[in-house]
Amino acid sequence: MLAYLEHFVHENDAESRQDDDVATLSKALELQASVEEFGPTGVAGKDFGGIKSVKPLALIRPSAAADVARVVKHAAASSSLTVAARGNGHSINGQAMAEQGLVLDMRAIQDPFEILWIEGSPYVDVSGGALWEDVLKRCVSEFGLAPRSWTDYLSLTVGGTLSYAGVSGQTFRYGPQTSNVTELEVVTGKGDTLCCSQTENSELFFGALGGLGQFGIITRARVVLQEAPDMVRWIRVVYSEFEEYARDAESLVEEYCFDYVEGFVLVNSDNRANGWPTVPLGPEQVFDPTHIPFTAGPVLYCLELALHYRNADHPSRVDTDVDGLLGRLRFIQGLKFQVDVTYMEFLLRVKRVEEHAKGNGTWDAPHPWLNLFVSKSHIVDFDREVFKKILKDGVDGPILVYPLLRNKYVLGSLPTLHQL
Repeated sequence: MLAYLEHFVHENDAESRQDDDVATLSKALELQASVEEFGPTGVAGKDFGGIKSVKPLALIRPSAAADVARVVKHAAASSSLTVAARGNGHSINGQAMAEQGLVLDMRAIQDPFEILWIEGSPYVDVSGGALWEDVLKRCVSEFGLAPRSWTDYLSLTVGGTLSYAGVSGQTFRYGPQTSNVTELEVVTGKGDTLCCSQTENSELFFGALGGLGQFGIITRARVVLQEAPDMVRWIRVVYSEFEEYARDAESLVEEYCFDYVEGFVLVNSDNRANGWPTVPLGPEQVFDPTHIPFTAGPVLYCLELALHYRNADHPSRVDTDVDGLLGRLRFIQGLKFQVDVTYMEFLLRVKRVEEHAKGNGTWDAPHPWLNLFVSKSHIVDFDREVFKKILKDGVDGPILVYPLLRNKYVLGSLPTLHQL
């Protein structure tokens, strides 16, 4: 098993004395080391949040769980050395950093990928460092299967989202990703590698799921699969009244009408970052503001829905099903947008946003983020005081608000703003 360390060269002689520590560590762990120069903005010294940056002692790319265990065990024997597991660096407040410590690049772990059938149900064993988008592509293309619960953005590692929750528009139906894994391999804070589940080492299992990485580093996960659909009818409808938006969203998740239910708040203007242009799904679609009632306030609300179907389903049947479901909703007539896309295109939709943001330079801008649970009994007051007043001009980024069912949400924490 080989891994290697990348030393972060420091700016003064006092800091450069850390060289001996890196050399000693490399020898002690029997790792193949290479030394490269990195500044404070090196890959292991920053994250997606862009608010904090630190200088780690070294970046380690483990090739297997055994490498992770050796590093953690070595750090546990030290009085000051810290370790942080880094997936794709999508944390917000520096959780994937270790100042003057060791950062483990979990993406380097060689992928275990195995489809298992247990009592007639499919599962996949994957590395904690695997990206969800790679898991999706391989499961769908090779086996016609897919995990049941997703995050909106899939360039995240399996271990990373399972350490938080993994929430998206499917959560109301299947629960978060933490509720769709049956077994983990975890490296504990002492450097022990343990297999855990609901019946084996159960305290570690439930601690690691949604535990923010504080109970161990997830190196393997067994994820529940289901048959993957072929196509998705992707829909957005707009509301001017929050109470109507909330009632419709709640009824849809309670009745399991759609396969995906999510939503967002937008500014009632032509603001390109937060306003009307953010709603249409296709380049040929246009948001016509003349449909907005004159009584509308400073913000509007968009309900985003998806219905899965098979290639064998007749288009007229899909149209009938969707029209029947939408006919009960109280959105603004004339402000409905829909497209048909493949299942893969739908799940990778944020990838296109990422590519555009990287092209115009906004991907590397700071991304402060706030996560909240808001109870059903307080959501209308929250809308009145926060959305309509504090955030009436937007935040130059997404304001997501969508319903979750309490009995489906078991573990972890939310990565965005939600309504219960």
